[in-house]
Amino acid sequence: MSEPQGAIRVAIVDDHPVVREGTAALLAVQPGLRIAGTAASIEEAAPLLDPSAVDVLLVDIRLGTDSGLVLLAGDAPRPAIVVLTAYDYPQYAAAARRMGASGFVVKTAPVAELVEAIRCAAAGGEAFGCAPDSPVALTRRELEVVRLVADGRSNDEIGAALGITTKTVEGHLRRLFERLAVQSRTELATRAVREGWLEVP
Repeated sequence: MSEPQGAIRVAIVDDHPVVREGTAALLAVQPGLRIAGTAASIEEAAPLLDPSAVDVLLVDIRLGTDSGLVLLAGDAPRPAIVVLTAYDYPQYAAAARRMGASGFVVKTAPVAELVEAIRCAAAGGEAFGCAPDSPVALTRRELEVVRLVADGRSNDEIGAALGITTKTVEGHLRRLFERLAVQSRTELATRAVREGWLEVP
């Protein structure tokens, strides 16, 4: 049976074959949807970023050691992106929205919810099944400190890079630890990366 004109072209990026192919099979039988391709990695997803071939791209937030959010980076035209993830974390939804995603759906959601998110994204709307938290409010200097911590820099190196004293760096970190309820530099860096405070390079 031929696909009706105007079908929404959907592509799927997920590193788990069963999830990727299973999602494709579920969506292929939905009226008005057509599977335009699948990919297992950021590299394989490159052809699927062409908005003349794909209307909506479903992207897992974790792709091996990569983050699916990197596909949201840059200013080039691309399809609407809906994050499809096993991680039902409001902070992930907040990072996705801040970076320009059109939707965020958890993998445990009913198929109808995913289909509705795809239709909404294709129409230029937003569909966030997990309500985004407000992004963490950090000053520009605090973000600079956190970024350098995430890069593995010592307090002395951070101070030298920012033109401030080591004592000032320690003060920033002490306040960040208290405010964000983290116990270590590693926990601070991990949370910053996980929640998308620093965006994706």
